[in-house]
Amino acid sequence: MPITYPTPKLVIFDCDGVLVDSETLSNQVLVDNLARHGLQLSLAECMDLFVGGTMADVRTKAIARGADLPQDWIAEIYEETYSRLRQGVDLVPGVSDLLALLQARGIAFCVASNGSEEKMRITLGQNGLWDLFHPHAMFSAHTLKTGKPDPDLFLAAACHFDVQARDCLVIEDSENGAIAAARAGMRCLGFDPHGTGHRLTPHNAEHITTITDVPRLIGLRP
Repeated sequence: MPITYPTPKLVIFDCDGVLVDSETLSNQVLVDNLARHGLQLSLAECMDLFVGGTMADVRTKAIARGADLPQDWIAEIYEETYSRLRQGVDLVPGVSDLLALLQARGIAFCVASNGSEEKMRITLGQNGLWDLFHPHAMFSAHTLKTGKPDPDLFLAAACHFDVQARDCLVIEDSENGAIAAARAGMRCLGFDPHGTGHRLTPHNAEHITTITDVPRLIGLRP
């Protein structure tokens, strides 16, 4: 029998790849940058290796694979990535309707990301969502000095909203995010629109391919 979950009291969104369709754009910038520094990767390889990690983790992994990165590489890749994102990034389909539904039902929501607030200002700001999340519903690894797969980012969000972990729902597209949700004791929907969720489901994430499935899965629609 399928597990029946109560309607969550708090929905925690990842940002890149869940709220905004930025992962492909950001990772193409990374592919091009690393190629200049001696590491050739396809876009698929890059996303498989690095999605959901901090940029410090990306730097460490890239160097281990032969990239010759300068000391100021993190600042360099941020500058290139932000420049590309300022050219335009779309919301993930279904996000606007889901946020409106949560607001209408009085269900709290927030964003918890390994990315910086500056990056979220760019991506969420151009789509009219910055004021919806900032400052009281935004949790950044850069600000809190803790990132996924550690659960602290999610637990900080739950604490802020005075909600128990069992009453939270996390929507994630990365393995690190799914691991963090599992460690926090939170239900996780693993968003993988073009795949099987093979990186997510081993960590107890429920695979979804569209955000429009979320209202049904959390008991807001039949």
